[in-house]
Amino acid sequence: MRVQLLTLAAAGAALLAPTTSPIPVGPLMAPGARHRITATDLLDQVRDCTQVSKGRYRTDAGTAATVPVCDTEQAVFWKADLDVDCDGRPSAHCNRAADPAFSAATAYQQSDGRHLDAETLPYIVVPAPSGRWDHRASGVRGGAVGAVIYKGRVQFAVVGDTGPRDIIGEASYATAQGLGINPDPRAGGVPSGVTYIVFKDSVIKPIEDHAEAEAEGERLAALFTGSD
Repeated sequence: MRVQLLTLAAAGAALLAPTTSPIPVGPLMAPGARHRITATDLLDQVRDCTQVSKGRYRTDAGTAATVPVCDTEQAVFWKADLDVDCDGRPSAHCNRAADPAFSAATAYQQSDGRHLDAETLPYIVVPAPSGRWDHRASGVRGGAVGAVIYKGRVQFAVVGDTGPRDIIGEASYATAQGLGINPDPRAGGVPSGVTYIVFKDSVIKPIEDHAEAEAEGERLAALFTGSD
């Protein structure tokens, strides 16, 4: 989603900007914590795709459109890359110095009206509504609960931002970090192998309550996998 090449002007500005502290990579959960519903449990439910999107999405600007959004009774899902979204409130690792494409706004806001904090809140970015797919028609809105899966790890997250209408595969700094993916918005992310499952008609209020997102994610994942 993020264009990794900088213009000369942007590169120069980045060199002159204050440096940020080293970027940690590691799980957000306490050491030794485990989800009751595993990555394998969830992936077993999304082997086959019943396409709900009217077309397919690109994973980055200029690439072929190969990713469909798939439909199940309880959730929608897609399999793509993970580009790191640092948008929202400026923080130590998410700011204009660290991310030339940084925006201080997110599509959805927390309960006090402030924009989300990508560094601390695991969130998913969905494409803006279009003729290809309108996430709202699938019961997906701001605060919806999702499970992001990569290499055996599961990170529960909320839908917190929208992106380009033709691109998919983006999540917050905190989501990447929780999956053990380099969260650097310029050099981090992964090019493939990430599964996003978003549960229909779910919502976390307030959207910034990650503990509630974890608890509700576990509950919905259990229902989705028939483990409840």
